Amino acid sequence: MRRLLLAVAVLGLGLGALAPAGQAAVEVTKVDEGHFRPVPGQPVFVLVVGQDARPGQDQSRGDALHLIGINAAAGKATIPNIPRDTWTEIPGRGLDKINAGNYYGGPALQARAVSALVGVDIPIVLTTGFQGFSDMVDELGGVNVNVPVPMNDPTSGAVFPAGTVRMDGGAALAFCRNRSLAGGDFTRTQDQGILILAGLAKLRGSAPSAANTLKWMEVLARHTRLDGIGLGDLYRLGRLALSVDPANVRNVTMPGTTGRAANQSVVFAGAGAAALFADFRDDAVLQRS
Repeated sequence: MRRLLLAVAVLGLGLGALAPAGQAAVEVTKVDEGHFRPVPGQPVFVLVVGQDARPGQDQSRGDALHLIGINAAAGKATIPNIPRDTWTEIPGRGLDKINAGNYYGGPALQARAVSALVGVDIPIVLTTGFQGFSDMVDELGGVNVNVPVPMNDPTSGAVFPAGTVRMDGGAALAFCRNRSLAGGDFTRTQDQGILILAGLAKLRGSAPSAANTLKWMEVLARHTRLDGIGLGDLYRLGRLALSVDPANVRNVTMPGTTGRAANQSVVFAGAGAAALFADFRDDAVLQRS
């Protein structure tokens, strides 16, 4: 209890210095109270959205979509990455690319669109943008990223050898925006999942003590804007994320094929997508390899 009270106090200091909405690295939105406090043994699902807004823009598409299912009881988690151009039903809007949910209805509608596709309830959405993401990585002191293949893309700035690479905020942003790879957006989406795991590894590896845990939570709090979520929720979310070893997290991308719909290039869910989502939604742990 003393640790919880200390955490809330430290978070309160951090939240007192929250960046304005346009400058926050992460916006945390609660969209479903009922499924944020699951019964023991049940998973929690959190959607991470990288939005593509430029300065002065009020609306943006979900440029990166990563659904994180955490099963704290099992000590495992899965990240199904959803290609941004997936052609699907947007509740109340009809068929469109899935990332249009964020444009038409912000985090809440984006969560509903992903929920409809995958078949899970999403109570929390974490939204970040380009500059905020870069700033957050820098304040964390950089991250070690497992680069799967050599990269040499002058457009995004992603020029890295294969293997573990220490990245600051700018390099991490370049890594997750690189599309000059075999597989295009499918590969880019998978790489973004790798970066999420690198961030989790940094937080867990740098927080062996209660003091360091509170230090990193305070850093996150100072770069966060809250929407419908309180200090207790934020602390619970942080504890939940840190409860899983990154080695026990599966990073998978939705199988799909590219095609055309409504005179635009889109992604159709592939033959294995339904089986993947069914395997994922019962306990957030994949039984299949």
